[in-house]
Amino acid sequence: MTTATRHWLLACGVSLMLPIGVAQAADTAGDGEPQGSTLCTKIPIPCDAVIAHRGASYQAPESTRPAYLLARDLGVDYLELDLQRTQDGVLVTVHDNSLDRNTNVAEVFPDRADAPVSSFTLDELKRLDAGSWFNAAYPDRARDSYSGLEILTLDEVIDIAEEGNNHPGLYIETKVPEQFPGIEQDLRNKLEARGWLGKAAKSRPAAEQGAVRVGDTPGRVVMQTFSKASLQALEEAMPQVPRVLLLWLGEGGIEAAPGRPQGDGESTADYYARQQVASPEAYRSWLDFAKDHGAIGVGPSAVQSEHDGAFSSQFSYMDLAEPWMVGMAHDDGMLVHLYTVDEPADFERYRQRGVDGFFTNRPEQLLEFYGLPSQDQDAILKRYGY
Repeated sequence: MTTATRHWLLACGVSLMLPIGVAQAADTAGDGEPQGSTLCTKIPIPCDAVIAHRGASYQAPESTRPAYLLARDLGVDYLELDLQRTQDGVLVTVHDNSLDRNTNVAEVFPDRADAPVSSFTLDELKRLDAGSWFNAAYPDRARDSYSGLEILTLDEVIDIAEEGNNHPGLYIETKVPEQFPGIEQDLRNKLEARGWLGKAAKSRPAAEQGAVRVGDTPGRVVMQTFSKASLQALEEAMPQVPRVLLLWLGEGGIEAAPGRPQGDGESTADYYARQQVASPEAYRSWLDFAKDHGAIGVGPSAVQSEHDGAFSSQFSYMDLAEPWMVGMAHDDGMLVHLYTVDEPADFERYRQRGVDGFFTNRPEQLLEFYGLPSQDQDAILKRYGY
């Protein structure tokens, strides 16, 4: 499916309030390639969605300016981000609950290395280096210009989404929302103020023909969360905005089947890969909750076939998108957006199961898989001084 075809579906002006109805079975195009469900034609979400997980986070430090600039210019549908709130009330893009993994917080604030993001002011966060860790961890992708990168605010990510020739949407996760009471309403207020919600969306020139136009459509924002309570709060704060319930297995998620503990020498990725849901009923209970609270889809985890590398092993989890699981979600009228998948073999395997889109750290690989022209990532980064 071409970029033009995927974005033509969004140009039909479908209302966010249109009932989805019962999903049709996974369809097959004339060329024999599976196309997932037909649900994407009924709601304003791109078919075969390309969701840049924390930006193009294989090639640049996650959730930083170069990662999002690269993803935007490559032509992704959505810039994905994790949302937290600073001590002084600013919405920022940070994944982890603490800052020690991917900043120099231990050097700048040695007594607060394990402190939660919520205990820092924006000014304090802006003093941290959010890029040098990447150069140390992945020397083959290191760039001197990554040193000193800043943590971004939501406003800064919105700026990136608005400023390019492509207009991607935003796929926003409320991270550890129990630590941030009222963050859903804060998010609504910010998106309204920036003209990203409903009829109040500000008028700006549409992207040119052939460019990504998701940011110009009613599907410009998708909310995601692992938290049932936050899903309910998002429903109350922004009932017309598409919402996705993320799925996890075990504590805080779907009930897991009994199994042996992680063995000595067994990688976490291998341990996750052998986990199973307790029963179809356990899986269905989460789908029912999502549907009852107006979610347009679910976001299950994936097992990456190559998960023994230092990078890929971070993003290989349980297989919560087995064929019967995808079918169950489609039968309930919900899309399936899978996290986090980086390799063509895995794109193909899960697409054959009918998955409707992917979170990926390597959007260039997914775009190429979908038959879209490849671009020079190095040239894009150098264009912006990286």
